[in-house]
Amino acid sequence: MNKPIIKENVIMEYHTEARSTDAQSYPVPSDIPKSYLRDDIEGMPDLSEPEVVRHFTRLSYMNHSLDSGMYPLGSCTMKYNPKLMEKAANYDGFSLLHPLVPGHLTQGIVKLLYNTEQYLKTVTGMDAFSLQLAAGAHGELAGMLMAAKYHKVNRTNKHTIIIPDTAHGTNPASAAMAGFKILNIPSGSHGMIEADMLRPYINDDIAGIMLTVPNTLGIFESQIVEIAKLIHDAGGLVYIDGANFNALLGKARYGDMGADIVHLNLHKTFATPHGSGGPGAGVIGVASRLREFLPVPVVAKKGSDFVLEYSVKNTIGRMIGFYGNIGIIVRAYTYMRMLGIEGAKEVSAFATLNANYIRAMLKDVYNLPYSTQTLHEVVFNDAYQNQNGVKTIDIAKRLMDFGFHPPTIYFPLIVHGAIMIEPTETESKDEIDRFIDAMKTIAEECKTDPQVVLNAPHTTPVRRVDEVKAAREPRLVYTKPV
Repeated sequence: MNKPIIKENVIMEYHTEARSTDAQSYPVPSDIPKSYLRDDIEGMPDLSEPEVVRHFTRLSYMNHSLDSGMYPLGSCTMKYNPKLMEKAANYDGFSLLHPLVPGHLTQGIVKLLYNTEQYLKTVTGMDAFSLQLAAGAHGELAGMLMAAKYHKVNRTNKHTIIIPDTAHGTNPASAAMAGFKILNIPSGSHGMIEADMLRPYINDDIAGIMLTVPNTLGIFESQIVEIAKLIHDAGGLVYIDGANFNALLGKARYGDMGADIVHLNLHKTFATPHGSGGPGAGVIGVASRLREFLPVPVVAKKGSDFVLEYSVKNTIGRMIGFYGNIGIIVRAYTYMRMLGIEGAKEVSAFATLNANYIRAMLKDVYNLPYSTQTLHEVVFNDAYQNQNGVKTIDIAKRLMDFGFHPPTIYFPLIVHGAIMIEPTETESKDEIDRFIDAMKTIAEECKTDPQVVLNAPHTTPVRRVDEVKAAREPRLVYTKPV
């Protein structure tokens, strides 16, 4: 038997031996090869604990997070994540569970997955779900792969997916990766797809439509039922991008609208960590006729046992390893149980109220390109400020001086100079009022002293940067704080 590298007596020596700055005075486990050891580290500072703690605390102040302030990124739904969910995800039974543990020892986590699916079926009206997707775009790809296999199995010989200009930007990429041709169509003057405008595009090659509901203008596609009927009558499938389900949670269901496939971002609506590339969970829900195409494994209940099924007739296969992003799903399920259905209704009500409060308070100082009532987010643009030479990017930079993360800018692409704001339901009226006051102050500065805005930000650790150069030459250089 090999000897352990760290022996018990070595641990005791660390506790009892007097500390010294001489590295050689520390005991070194004899099993570590000398070639891996060194006496010192060139340039390593000799710092006390308070100095180290203060250094990293100062670094943390340079970053913006939901723990420090509002994050009004439209389309992203950057809501506050309750700490209770973090605690639940860190229970040993979840965080230390090995994915290769036999099924009879994993009943707890598989039951949690099963219950998560039951909740999602209830609030969306879909017949079956898969939790096997790592993010929203991953869910889109799975949905399009399912649509492609559906048409292949049924020999429909359909190859084209309709995607409106108000869809999420990843929709065309997901459809193209699944082998479809893309037909982009414009939205109407009210910022939504109109059935009469859609009819001329319907033909025998239409495999389906991808609709973002609510769309990226924050507007509900009010003709969705009629649109779904047009697509179904043509033999196509209706895919709904439900990444932003925040405005509809507990109020409306995609299944009732005629959806065949829908994906939800658990890391948006269900308050799990969001940003920095993940992790996420882009779950997929389907109507009954597409159940047999779901990725594997699917969760099932057999008698009193909860199992992972791999024998799905026309499955598109595996999309991720093992159970999926379990930590995210545990957080989301905790949030679901914490809210209940009645709490979910309050989420959508306050998300919509907060966005429309901002809309009402700022519509006289920032231009509203669409007059149609919005839901969970609102899109302005820089038309008024541009008269004084100030653009959307300048407004976003100046907002940082007031302690806010900028909203989403220049998206959706159909709005020139877009300023897309989504406060979510987790911001208080006081914080929203502070944001509104900052936006009004900036609007006034654009008229009276535009140079203040054009040269912003003034108080951040890093000043105005060249965004194009930063994207093409991502070289990180330390800048000493002022």
